[in-house]
Amino acid sequence: MKRIAAFALTCAMAAPVYAQTIATVNGKNLTQKDLDQFVAVLVEQGAKDSPELREQVKQEMVNRLAVVQAAEKAGIDKTNQVQQELELARQSILVRALMADYLKKNPVTDADLTKEYNTIKAMEEGQQEYKVRHILVKDEAAAKDLLAKIKSKKVSFADAAKKDSIDTGSGQQGGDLGWAPSSTYVPEFAQAVEKMKKGELSAAPVQSQFGWHIIQVDDARPVTFPAMAEVKPQLEEMMRQRKLAEYQQKILKEANIK
Repeated sequence: MKRIAAFALTCAMAAPVYAQTIATVNGKNLTQKDLDQFVAVLVEQGAKDSPELREQVKQEMVNRLAVVQAAEKAGIDKTNQVQQELELARQSILVRALMADYLKKNPVTDADLTKEYNTIKAMEEGQQEYKVRHILVKDEAAAKDLLAKIKSKKVSFADAAKKDSIDTGSGQQGGDLGWAPSSTYVPEFAQAVEKMKKGELSAAPVQSQFGWHIIQVDDARPVTFPAMAEVKPQLEEMMRQRKLAEYQQKILKEANIK
């Protein structure tokens, strides 16, 4: 008997750590492997592995398993709605895992980032950005009347913007739109800005899909392109999303869809 007990103890000691039971809920075992996998997911999401985290995770797993068992006992898992939600959740998990696997096997390299950065920089070089104010009103007559008052100094541009502009966001700032390249604006607005000189007020109101604009160009300067280090995170995310979009299009193109 002593030999049998000793043998059993030796086997238990030799068992893999991940197979060890950390809790039992209504006869269902939770293992160290289950806990490690749960913690690994949280660590990937930014959590820090610690004894406190592991204890919290263990308690969450116990609570969750007890509630799931109660749901299964009540037959909730067999209802149509739950079955549909489970299938949707399964699909979402698979899609997310497939995309993550694709990016892992096809990462955005530093060479890719440098090439994309240089391409965008070349497109932006030589462009101007403008510090613009505008007042937006609904009809042409009102715009002409307001422009005449501004030109005759009966009212300041800033005061007119605060009082009359239907673009309330910029209006409260005296019409100020800040610094931006002309490509930021709708075509009619952009073309007017590009033709104006620093400090110039539009000779006539400019119509766009939003209404009638009175425009003033406060200043202009060459576009300063940010350094690679400043835009690398955003650039990398943009390229990752592009890769995923292209991959999804490839999957759809190769699929037999009728």
